[in-house]
Amino acid sequence: MLKYSIRKRQFRILTCKLAFPAVDLTRSIKFLQRGIAAAETHYIYRALRTAFSLRKRLQPDIIAEVIAAYNASANSQSVAACLKSALAQLQQNPAEHPAAGVCEPEVCLFLGLLAMLCLLDNKQLERGAELADVLVGVVSSAQRRTVDPIASRVFFYYSRFFEIADRLSDARPALLSALQAATLAGMKETKAMLLTLLLRNYLHYKLYDQAERLTAKSSFPADAPNNLLARYLYYMGHIEAVQLNYSQAQTHLLEATRKAPSNAATAGFQQTVHKIYVIVELLMGNIPDRSLFRVPTLKKPLQPYLELTQAVRVGDLNKFQEVVGKYQDRFLQDNVLVLIQRLRHNVIKAGIRSISIAYSRISLRDICLKLHLDSEEDAEYIVAKAIRDGVIDATIDHEKGSVQSAEVHNVYETSDPQYAFDKRIAFCLSLYNDSVKSMRYPGSDHRKELASAIEAIKRERELAQELENDDYDGDSDEDVMDEGP
Repeated sequence: MLKYSIRKRQFRILTCKLAFPAVDLTRSIKFLQRGIAAAETHYIYRALRTAFSLRKRLQPDIIAEVIAAYNASANSQSVAACLKSALAQLQQNPAEHPAAGVCEPEVCLFLGLLAMLCLLDNKQLERGAELADVLVGVVSSAQRRTVDPIASRVFFYYSRFFEIADRLSDARPALLSALQAATLAGMKETKAMLLTLLLRNYLHYKLYDQAERLTAKSSFPADAPNNLLARYLYYMGHIEAVQLNYSQAQTHLLEATRKAPSNAATAGFQQTVHKIYVIVELLMGNIPDRSLFRVPTLKKPLQPYLELTQAVRVGDLNKFQEVVGKYQDRFLQDNVLVLIQRLRHNVIKAGIRSISIAYSRISLRDICLKLHLDSEEDAEYIVAKAIRDGVIDATIDHEKGSVQSAEVHNVYETSDPQYAFDKRIAFCLSLYNDSVKSMRYPGSDHRKELASAIEAIKRERELAQELENDDYDGDSDEDVMDEGP
């Protein structure tokens, strides 16, 4: 009986949620109004969290009715124009409603965001892009703290409409001007979102130099949400990998994997980041751990990269070229073919290193045969370059056409352990600094209570001191009276 009543109650709750989405929408708007009145953003975030659940249940006619109710009470021309544009793009003509209250810019943007999501789900990209242009105008006219969370999502879907329509370059001027305005207004989340959108825009058209100049002249907000920070670190790692800054690219890509949550919702992001991370590791001369390719969410997408890693590890140039030719279309789709083409030199270096360890003396002809090179001159040039780069410790006998490897020294006599410890210490310090930054401290209200408590203690001490002085003066008077005639 109890189980039946519980199931019946759950069914009623589910039925109410499905039958009355307008009630949930009204509740979300009340959260917005409360946040505007108190100038607190956590009410705004609470309303935004319900937007994605409303997205699946709201119909265009319901959104249009709510928009029409607030359109009658719009207090500015930009808000009124935005609401009228939303009704026009939804192609709805609802009946007249009494005014629902003052329509602030936050409420207007929230309703416009729901209308954009409805148009996006219905594949009406042109209408969605037009509505997004109007919403961007509202954001530019109302730059304040409570608008920041909603504005960041408006710009995201603004860029999304242009990306789906394959007109991403048309959105770049508006994003650049909005970035300047958000920086001057102190809208941190909007600034973080715009930076990631612009980097994505530049990477889409392979404009790496412009992306690098953008990151050099702008700073990413320190207290931005983790999802934006993870995306920003991924874009930075990709740009630096193309710009040959492999050590910084490795650091940013590794931080991006740690900032992003490990669940099914972020599996695609983790796969994309790890694809470039594996290539950067190979370009740095490192071999990724085998356990990375055994993760269930990464095993299938990283299969081509596993075969690529195996070819680089053994230094087999033929196998490397075979893998590249086999998965060339996939590498091109992942936008990493340029980086993979640089691995040919790493494959040759790995082969030379293994040959140097296995043979104390070997002819250039044998090296040419083992590495499948064209001529002995190419082998001599490659070996000389490997010696100069410090890949191997050997000497070339040009008269006999052979390579003499030096004796293997103790690794602890070199500076390699020092570099390894320095890298680990730097990572621990960075982790400590990030932990301190992410800690939440109480507000300053307790300081007033502390100050009043300190003042009370001071008054008590002063009072006690005065009482002691009075007692001392009284004792002196009594002594004088006793010494009288």
